[in-house]
Order: sequence, then C-alpha cells, then structure tokens
Amino acid sequence: MIGFKVWGVVMVLAATHVRAQESLIAQETKQSVIQVLVSRFGAGEEARIRRGVEQVAARWWVEDGDRDAFVAFCRDNFLPREELGPALGRLEAALEQVEGHLHEIRRELTTPLDLDTGPVMRVDELLAQLDLASHLTEGLFRTKVAHWALLNFPVHSLAERLEEGASWDRETWARSRLMDRFALRVPAPVTQRVTQALLAADQYIASYNIPMDLLRDGSGAPLFPKGLRLISHWGLRDELKSWYGQPGALQRQRLIQQLMLRIVRQEVPQGFINSDRLLYNPFTGEVQAANGFSPNPEERALEPNTRYGLWLENFRALRGVDPYSPTAPTAIARAFELERQIPEEEVERVLLEVLAAPEVRKLGKVIAERLRRPLEPFDLWYAGFSSRAGVAEEELNRRVRQLYPTVASFQKDLPHILQKLGFAPETAAFLAERIVVDPARGAGHALGAVRRQDKAHLRTRVGRDGMDYKGFNIAIHELGHNVEQVFSLHRMDRWALAGVPNNAFTEAFAFSFQGRDLELLGLGASRSREEEALGTLWATYEIAGVSLVDMKVWRWLYQHPEATPQQLKEAVLAAAREVWNAYFLDVLGSRDCELLAIYSHMVAYPLYLPDYALGHLIAFQIGEKLRGPNFGKEFERMARIGRVTPNLWLKQAVGAPLSAEALLRAAREALKR
Repeated sequence: MIGFKVWGVVMVLAATHVRAQESLIAQETKQSVIQVLVSRFGAGEEARIRRGVEQVAARWWVEDGDRDAFVAFCRDNFLPREELGPALGRLEAALEQVEGHLHEIRRELTTPLDLDTGPVMRVDELLAQLDLASHLTEGLFRTKVAHWALLNFPVHSLAERLEEGASWDRETWARSRLMDRFALRVPAPVTQRVTQALLAADQYIASYNIPMDLLRDGSGAPLFPKGLRLISHWGLRDELKSWYGQPGALQRQRLIQQLMLRIVRQEVPQGFINSDRLLYNPFTGEVQAANGFSPNPEERALEPNTRYGLWLENFRALRGVDPYSPTAPTAIARAFELERQIPEEEVERVLLEVLAAPEVRKLGKVIAERLRRPLEPFDLWYAGFSSRAGVAEEELNRRVRQLYPTVASFQKDLPHILQKLGFAPETAAFLAERIVVDPARGAGHALGAVRRQDKAHLRTRVGRDGMDYKGFNIAIHELGHNVEQVFSLHRMDRWALAGVPNNAFTEAFAFSFQGRDLELLGLGASRSREEEALGTLWATYEIAGVSLVDMKVWRWLYQHPEATPQQLKEAVLAAAREVWNAYFLDVLGSRDCELLAIYSHMVAYPLYLPDYALGHLIAFQIGEKLRGPNFGKEFERMARIGRVTPNLWLKQAVGAPLSAEALLRAAREALKR
C-alpha cells in the first residue's frame, strides 16, 4: 500500500500538470490555429475546428512540445469530413485489440488471487500489482494518437448526450463512446495507485471468512455445521436469509446480525477471522481457545481499523485522479456522470422515492403478519418472497451438489441451463461456447471479454463437496451477467457501443436469471407477479438504504480529506444510524442501528451499490418483456441496444424512462390482494 509521502508526491505532480494545461497554450495561439484551419476547410467547419483545437489544448502538456509543436500538430492532423468515417473505424479496430489483450493479460496476472488455484505465493501478490493497462492512456498521449482523436472527434458531456442523444445514429453514438477514452489524461503512477488500492481492498474482502461453527451465543452448543466458512458480507447475509421458515431461525439470525454489527465496528478478534483457533461470542465479545489451540495475545486482539483504512486508501487514490478530470472533478462525479451516466441528484431522488414510499410501510406490516412477530433489523433480508421460500437449505444443497460436484460439471451443463431459461438451442450453444467457468476464491463474479476473439469468465465458488445452493444462486446471477456480456460484445454492430449504459443494467439482466434458480433445479416455477413485485420492492428498499449510506460517506470524505481510519469509521457508523433512523426505524425498529454499514462493496467497490438499487428497478421494468416464451429473444434484443444513455436505452427497450413508479404501482396492486 502506498503511503502518504508518495501520495503527496503524486498530488504535486498533478498540480504541476494542471498548471501546465492552463498556461501552456495561450488563447491567441489557439485562435491563430483555428483561423488557419478555417481558411483551409471552410467556414462551415469552424465549429468542429474550434472544438477540436480546444480539446487538444486542454490536454497538451509540456512534454508534448512547445507552442510551435502544438500549431504544427493541429495544422497537419485535422481531417476533412469525408475521411472521418474510415479513420474512426481504424481507431475502433485497433483499440479493440489493444484493450482486449491488456484485459487478458490482467486476468492472467490476477488469476491466483481471484481463483481457487492453491496457496497464494508472494510473487502472485506482486504480479497482481502489475497493471500494464494503466500505461495505455499515457502511451496514447505520448504517441499523439489521443491528440489526433481529440482534434477530429468531440468528447461529449452527459448534458450533451441527454439533450441530443435521442437524435444520433449508431455511428455518432459509437464515436461518442469511443472518445470517452480520451476525456481524461491521467498519469500512469496515479492510475497504478488506484489499481493497487482497489486490489488491496478486494483481497481483504475476499479473505474475510467467518468460521461459523466457532460462533457461540451463550447457549453452549454450536449453531452451524462444522467446517462452514462464510465470506462477509455475502455469505453471512445469504445464510441469514436461508433460515426463514426453519426451526431455530431467530437464534441464528440474531447471532449473525450481532456478528455483522461487530464487523462494522471492527470489534472481531483478529485470530477469529479465516481461522479455527478461537471460539467467539459476538454478543459478549468473549473469546475462548478452540480445538486445543492456545491463541496468543495478538490473535485475541480486536481487528484494527483495517476495513476503514482500505476504504480511505481507495478514496485517496481516486482523489488523485481529480486534477485530470475537469468536467467531473471528483470520484463522485465520475461515478455518476461518466460511469453511471445518470446525475447524482437523479439517482438520490429515485432512492428516496423508494425509501419513503408508503407501500414499503404497508409491506413491512404484511411481513410481520407472515412472521407472526414484530420485525427486527435483520428482517431487512426477509426471504419469504423468494421462489425458494419454504424449501429446506439441506434439500437445496443436496440437489445442487448432485448436479454440480465440480466446476467442470457446471460448465458442461451451460447449454442445458440456457435452453431451460428460454434460449433457442443454437443460441444456447453460441453463448456456452463463449463462457468459461472458473473456481472463485471469493464469492464469485462475472468477468466479460473485451475483444470479440476472447471469452467471458464466470467465477463461482465450489466447495470440496461440490457446489452448494448459495454458490448455485450466485452462479446463475453471474451467468446472467455473462450472457449479457456475450450478446453486447459478440453480436453488437459497433465495438465502441459494446456493453450496457451502466452496471445497473447488467445487474438487471443478472437478476432476471437469478430469480429463476429453483425453476432450473426442477423445484417449481418462478414467483407470481404479485410476489415478484413485493419481493423486488423489499430488496430495493434494503439496497437503497445501503446505497444512500455509501453516497453520504463519500460526500463526507471530500469534506474531510485528511481523515484517519478511526474518524472514517465514526462517520460511516453515523451515516448508517442517520439513514436507519430516517427510513428504517418505523419499519424495523431498533433506533441507531448500524447494520446498513455491513456491505463489503463499500470497501472494495467504491460507489457501486446504487447500481443494485437501480438494477432492481430496471429489472422490474424490463421484466414484462422477459416473461413467457420470448425470454431469450427479448433478452438478446435488449442486450444489443448498447451503451447509449440509460433513459434512451429504457425507452428503446420498454418504452419508458427510469422510474420507481412501475414497481410501486405493481406493489400497490399486490398489497390489495
């Protein structure tokens, strides 16, 4: 991890480059170049010339040359309009190969950390810090490929896309998306630091496993099976959900909730995490020796503020990008305007629309009636609306392990799974041939391809006894990601448009798979429309609260950039309490509850959480199109719309912009019944 001194050096370099950008190319120099080009290409091209010259000047650094070099470059590299199409095609084809191969190299370097391939060696950790892609932008500017693109093609702002994008053709959209690569000019050391910070946080989360059989609550006997190890937070949350409807549920759910609270407060003994040396009671904090071990004082000591130190390092690394992002000068602005393509205030408005909805309050009462008790904070993850409600975890695990004893068996069954979901046999075969299943070290994730000659990778966790139901549920979710990734790359008309508008859309596609997991196991059809509406509303309510906490903390970080890990911890817990008291206290009770701070995404995936809330809303909106026998065809049609703006995508997919109203309306109807 890079220390503060290195951070200070990076910031000095950043300030130097910013000053150079502002002063190196004078206004009269730019105007002189513009006049020369207008005289050559005509007054009709003046707007395009002016924008191109301004774009290059804004990103021209001292190392690029002096005033005369700038003038010569602009004079010699501006293209007439009839040459733009072929030039764009060449750039698009070259970048597909360059970015694709760098992606594949990165995947290889991180394989021992991402996949369960045996013990991680020190050399694996060092190789994982080697990010060759972090030098790509530097190389494109050093060779002036980037300057050439900036001179000839516009970099569009989100405001321009929202105002004009509906009238653009596919080539204009492809050009606009391709130019996103040149909007920021970030030095390689700054990019490398971001990579290292995110990698360290991801490693911490991936190795944060809880030995469930060593938890105690004062009753004496262990409450979970021997050898059960669950990752935080995903595994703990899913275990908690699995106990609804089972004998002894409350005792175990309260224990998991208390453990989660200890985790966010950093009150878990270091020797308990990913170990078998301690017994631990999260209610009392009591620690005892386990399995004959005699733990040392360091193992008994509470975990330091590692969680918050890594979060803080992510902030500092991403803040290092700020000086190179004049149109989106904070990590928050880049997350919403450049990546999510939805203004921050619009996302917050949609989240609050759900959090404050009267339908949620009515739904809470319905859940309490079903449970025949007052709701408790952990009922945030109530699973009674899922398709698996009432099916014993043991039976689910038995079926899944029988079907998928190994990663290879799941790989082999992909065509069959895809056909059961509704894809034609030839389409299922096309998809399966382009998806590789890997044994995940963490909870699992989907890693798409970048070149069309490559394949998507599905990472899922498979135990020594085979895949269990939790692993299957996650694997089907990730398969939804992979199928979207294959369609939106391999069957896309323009490579520059590959993908979806933002992560919320790929989450929506993944949810459409995940909700049919029991159907794939032969244990019943999907949920009724009413159950789906209520379940989606409850899930959106939960993740909207977590998302709001994440957003509040990042705003706080920018207001307190010199914060310590201890101060950040206090701010996170305060934000969790604030959001809880405002939107959850009246439904779930327990004033000042800090449970909303548990999500691991906050540490490892900065500002990603709002995509889940938006993903639920989008999944519900596209759900009608994915119902019935046309699931496969509609899935492919929507996945191939590409990376236009979110509302434009939704209008083309379902005829309406992003809104919570469709879900709330369906929930109102369901509650009447």
